[in-house]
Amino acid sequence: MKIIQKYIKKKRRDMHMSFKKAKKYKTCYLFLAPYAILFTLFYITPVVVSLCLSLTYYNVLEPPEFIGLQNYINLILADDVFLKAVKNTFLIAAITGPAGYMAAFLFAWFINELPRYLRAFAVVVFYAPTISGQVYLIWAIMFSGDAYGYINAFLTNLGIINQPVLWLTNPKYMLWVVILVSLWMSLGTGFLAFVAGLQGVDRAMYEAGYIDGVKNRWQELWYITLPSMKPMLMFGAVMTITQSFGVADVPMALTGFPSTDYATQTVVSHLIDYGSLRFEMGYASAIATLLFITMILCNRIIQAMLRRVGN
Repeated sequence: MKIIQKYIKKKRRDMHMSFKKAKKYKTCYLFLAPYAILFTLFYITPVVVSLCLSLTYYNVLEPPEFIGLQNYINLILADDVFLKAVKNTFLIAAITGPAGYMAAFLFAWFINELPRYLRAFAVVVFYAPTISGQVYLIWAIMFSGDAYGYINAFLTNLGIINQPVLWLTNPKYMLWVVILVSLWMSLGTGFLAFVAGLQGVDRAMYEAGYIDGVKNRWQELWYITLPSMKPMLMFGAVMTITQSFGVADVPMALTGFPSTDYATQTVVSHLIDYGSLRFEMGYASAIATLLFITMILCNRIIQAMLRRVGN
């Protein structure tokens, strides 16, 4: 009990100090007010509304009916498709997230050593998939299930297969094709942030590092480069988490919606199913809330890992 009272007293003291600081810098907060209002309206408010709707049955046509945690219970205990979507989403995130993050940094690190004009050309080549919209649809042609698909034709000419493989309709292959394309799409934004971060590292720090005992490029990377670009690493991590857990366009475009035996169903495509097609907004809000909590937890874990960089 004393601990709780001490905690409340500390929070009150912090709030009082924050209020005094806000009063002192009120002009600064006045300039920040437009952004704060828009952020509250379009980011915080939808999250709060979604959290409230997740506790109701709401079909758009009738007023929301409070049902407590029933949506969450149905999701976890009675929705087999949701459990399959969770498994697919975590598998995609576990492979494309770390692999895409490390690949983006390694490519940026290697490209940073190139001459100026060659580096600019390489950056455009690697960033192009991200700014090209639905360019991933070219993979639908490559993995086409008939003999005219590029992958099938290539494997047939090599004598590896005797008949076309249904890459985008056979549950045995569908998810791996989606993972491959998602990994290819995940390189762009994080890669560009890493290139910018590497360009901003002060060269004098490397000279000071070698005087202090840095002996090779790996120590240079761990003790100087990575600590100097922690904000970019954090930005890249947040973008990677968002892309990895929010994947839906790629499986829906390549394997159809719904896919064969829900083999490529993800949490976001499950959310689209209930929110945009069935209009069960309470159930869809529960899916969105669970996804939001998962992404927040992953973000915390990534932050804790990045704090250890350079130590």
